[in-house]
Amino acid sequence: MRTTLWWTLGVTTLLLAGCSAERTPANDPVATPPIHVSQDRAGTAYTPAQVRHAYGIDGLASTGTGQTIALVVAYGSPTIASDVQTFDSTFTLPAAVLSIAYPSGRPTSTDPLWALETSLDVEWAHAVAPGAKLLLVVARSSGMNDLLNAVNYAGAYAGQVSMSWGIDESYAVGVPDTYFRRSGVTYFAASGDSGAGVSWPAVSPYVVGVGGTTLTLDGSGNRLSETAWSGSGGGQSVTRSEPSYQSVWQKSGHRQVPDVSYSADPSAGFRVYDGTPLQGSSGWWRVGGTSAGSPQWAALCALANAGRSRHITTFDASLYTLGAPASLKGYYTDILSGSNGGYTAGSGFDMVTGLGVPLANTLVPKIATAQ
Repeated sequence: MRTTLWWTLGVTTLLLAGCSAERTPANDPVATPPIHVSQDRAGTAYTPAQVRHAYGIDGLASTGTGQTIALVVAYGSPTIASDVQTFDSTFTLPAAVLSIAYPSGRPTSTDPLWALETSLDVEWAHAVAPGAKLLLVVARSSGMNDLLNAVNYAGAYAGQVSMSWGIDESYAVGVPDTYFRRSGVTYFAASGDSGAGVSWPAVSPYVVGVGGTTLTLDGSGNRLSETAWSGSGGGQSVTRSEPSYQSVWQKSGHRQVPDVSYSADPSAGFRVYDGTPLQGSSGWWRVGGTSAGSPQWAALCALANAGRSRHITTFDASLYTLGAPASLKGYYTDILSGSNGGYTAGSGFDMVTGLGVPLANTLVPKIATAQ
């Protein structure tokens, strides 16, 4: 039996749901968040204003009002409500409307790295789509059974779902991709931070895999350069077939990832506030990794869905339609250099950065009107 409790904590509304569940089997694959952290006491990591300007988000009228972004994590964070309040007040963002669900029951412990991942996901999804509601779906553990239970829950309540975690695709053989085939929902996943290689669920043909770049900005957020990040996960699947939407770019017969990319290099990083101690410290952190791009791409999807009468389902197919060779430059910045150790970025689609990074001021309005 599940119980649901509501209460208001300042301006933040929290939903807590718990239900009985079997213990995670000992052979259940364990996911890890692709995240890199260092303290940022000097405040030099990228801010929301810089990133919004760099990708053209500040040129959009949409704030995601009416949309819900689900963020699936393991273990969660005991300080997330106060963390996002600190983040919002620091960067003059509207108060986040945050709900939290525990579909398999509350975790019995706190994992500091997952707590930081939680803060990253919530704070930066809100930074990109400040008008959207945020649904934090917390898996009881980082085992795949608990995480997929959380994915199922997320898809029932949100139009866009972010998963900043993954496992090597070889461990997902036989796991059905139908987890991500829900009408009116688009799923996003980090492609991994270990360079060339393929992770699941980013490799699912029904998931938008998000790779990473090294983005250099000036103090106002103007892009100076952007290259492929050496840690960006990517490659050719040995378990998933080529989806039809990739056929304009490749004819291998195999799914290739990532689909798109976003700033990920931890040498620049994103400013994240986390009150849960990590290695004895808490406060402001510089956070990088492809896990930063997944929630922000989900937020971009929310910006587009806010302008539609019905949620888009095949967001990945829409991305590739707009990314056809003749139109790529109108909606993406194509990343032309850099390597992940196995593949090199170049003109058009590649297995380091996919189609490229968003030109949000043109990409989002186009998807908002796509059929």
